[in-house]
Amino acid sequence: MVDSEQVAVAGVGARYEVFHTDCPARDVVDHVTSRWGIWVLISLLTTTRGDGLRFFELRESIHGISEKMLAQTLRGLVADGLVWREVTPATPPQVTYGLTPFGRDLGEPLTDLFDRITRGLPPELKPARTAGSSAASWARGGSVDIKAGGGAGVLGAG
Repeated sequence: MVDSEQVAVAGVGARYEVFHTDCPARDVVDHVTSRWGIWVLISLLTTTRGDGLRFFELRESIHGISEKMLAQTLRGLVADGLVWREVTPATPPQVTYGLTPFGRDLGEPLTDLFDRITRGLPPELKPARTAGSSAASWARGGSVDIKAGGGAGVLGAG
C-alpha cells in the first residue's frame, strides 16, 4: 500500500477523503463532534438575538463546561470558519461569538438529530417537566423547535 498526500482541494460536488489523516475536513468534523463542540454550536443556534452571545453567556448556557474548555472549543470552531468572533474595545474587552452561515448550515441538522433523540427516549429516561423550564429543556429530555427560535436556555453536556 502506498501512502499518499491529499493535495487537491475538493471542488463543488467533489468529496474529501475524510478517512485520510491529512484531510482538512477531518479537523472540522473533529471539532464539531468534540465533547463540547456540539453544545457550543447548538447554544449559538438557540439564541434569539441575531448578534451572538458573549463568552460568559455561552459558559452559563452549557452546564459542565469550564472556561478553559470553552475557550479551546471556540478557538477551534473559529479557525474552522463555523463561528465568528468579535472583540469590542472596552474595559474589560467584550468578546461576542456567533455562527457563520457555514456554522448555521452544519448546526441545524444537529438540532434535528437531538429533537429525534429526545422524542424517541423511553418515558423512564425523560425527566418530569417543571413549571418555568427553559425552551432549551430538550437537552435534558424535552423537545423544542429550534428553527423557530427557542431561547438560549441551559444546555446539558449529554
